[in-house]
Amino acid sequence: MVNEGVSYHCFNCGFKASWQPGRKLSVKLKRLMQWLGVADDAITKCSLEAMRIEEDSSYQGERSLIPVFIDKAMPLGAMPIKEWLNDPPLELWPVLEYMASRNLFVDDYTWYWTDEEGFQNRLIVPFYYQKRLVGYTARKITAGNPKYISEQQPGYVFNLDSQTHDRKYVIVTEGPIDAICIGGVAVMSAEIGPSQAPQISQLQREVIVLADRDTAGIKMVEQALELGWSVAFPEWADGIKDVNDAVKRYGRLYTLYSIINSKESNNLKIQLKLRKWFKKEEQ
Repeated sequence: MVNEGVSYHCFNCGFKASWQPGRKLSVKLKRLMQWLGVADDAITKCSLEAMRIEEDSSYQGERSLIPVFIDKAMPLGAMPIKEWLNDPPLELWPVLEYMASRNLFVDDYTWYWTDEEGFQNRLIVPFYYQKRLVGYTARKITAGNPKYISEQQPGYVFNLDSQTHDRKYVIVTEGPIDAICIGGVAVMSAEIGPSQAPQISQLQREVIVLADRDTAGIKMVEQALELGWSVAFPEWADGIKDVNDAVKRYGRLYTLYSIINSKESNNLKIQLKLRKWFKKEEQ
């Protein structure tokens, strides 16, 4: 079947869907798979596998940039915070207070923590890919460096697993906590890597880029323009730098609404709004 592809045609309603080697899975084929009861994670896996198929004599196409991620281990002694709550140690309380200060809830994500030396004052965010653990970042809750201790593989896009096929948008942020707050994805820096863009594009929905409100975020907006993605410029108060700041100020529902309501796909309008969005930072 890999060499020949697949085709479906309903003669009653006229619905058609197909796939051939060298092509991405179309929206129609994904919809058909959903109707047939195929799980979302299985559809995502098929999409990625379709993009990985290399050139051969039967078709022309570009070699896929989708990376392969290997399994990784969590820090020693790390367990989901939910499991620690049965008998929370004193060292865990500052982490829980930090989460509360940032409007983060235990049920938002599978947060981890460990009482091992060097990690007691850190909130651990595991990285998953197709339901496999492929890394983590441990965010320090107090001042001082290093702010993050991370096990991150090149090209990784955070939170892809949560992007079910019934969603209309995928919102791209810089950091994982921002992504968790609004159900988006994160590229883990202020730039979109060459192997990250195809992973996001393969979701086949409107992409909305939301860069942090600092000069480093300008590069991310410029990349969105090159990729033909939409960019959001929500009307947030001065001093609000990113999604989590907005969530603390406005709450999650309004923050999400403000992002989607401010999305712009016109290149000229994006360039004009870009100046206003980063104006105060530049001064």
